[in-house]
Amino acid sequence: MLDRVEAFISRLSTRNNFWHRVCSMIWLPFAFRSGIRMKRIDDKTFYALLPFRRFNRNWYNAMAGAALLGNAEIAGGMYVFGACGGDYTVVCKNLEYKFLRPCFGPAMYRITPKGDIQAEMAHRGEFNLTIDMDVVQQIAKPGDKEKRVGRASATFHVTPKQHQKTKREKREANAT
Repeated sequence: MLDRVEAFISRLSTRNNFWHRVCSMIWLPFAFRSGIRMKRIDDKTFYALLPFRRFNRNWYNAMAGAALLGNAEIAGGMYVFGACGGDYTVVCKNLEYKFLRPCFGPAMYRITPKGDIQAEMAHRGEFNLTIDMDVVQQIAKPGDKEKRVGRASATFHVTPKQHQKTKREKREANAT
């Protein structure tokens, strides 16, 4: 029963921004307060937008580095989770962020995977997926050039929930 409820909530959180925000409010309160929004354009194009709010700013009226770094993990994880679906557990193993310049407006994360997610999922086993993110300051006026404020690379470990359940049952059987 608990597994079915968890799967339902997992699928619900990837359905649209409303349910993502509701689930974030409960399980990821800092992501909820930051106001990050996800947008999938098509199968290959995905971006996340981090608004320029007081909660995300530092003393110098620029986007706080912790907000940029922490939301990079959230944006990348939501991309992988959205691509894999609710039947998988996604955990960030490694995150590297390179700060290039201060961000004085909303930040946009453009996400591109290094591998083929669908091919990895076809094996129905555990796998690691590395994604690259370009973090740019959203342009204020038409005709302005985007400013890249950072570059991130994240490695996520993806495990089917059924695989985890089988391993847990084996462990419990061996313990008794």
